[in-house]
Amino acid sequence: MLYGEPERPEEFDHYYDQTHVPLASKMRGLSRWTITKFEPAPDGTPPPYYYAAELYAETREALEEVLASDEGRAANADVEEFATGGAVYCFGPEVDVPVEGSSR
Repeated sequence: MLYGEPERPEEFDHYYDQTHVPLASKMRGLSRWTITKFEPAPDGTPPPYYYAAELYAETREALEEVLASDEGRAANADVEEFATGGAVYCFGPEVDVPVEGSSR
């Protein structure tokens, strides 16, 4: 999920950390969850989005089950409470690209 620039970033950060994370942490069936707070590009250009949350499950179907659960619906409904800059839902498989010289 990509979050647009909120009206009050400090309030967004506080709400996300103190309210949304504990609520969304109740979702069962996720294999991983990452968050990214975007920073300006090296030339100072502001990012097109403020924040990203990536939810992972073993399959697309498993992720859909997580999101359809009572806990998933509650977390989804909570987004409206703090995402004053909007939120965009994106779905797709993650692909690891080999990098020469990497140990991964």
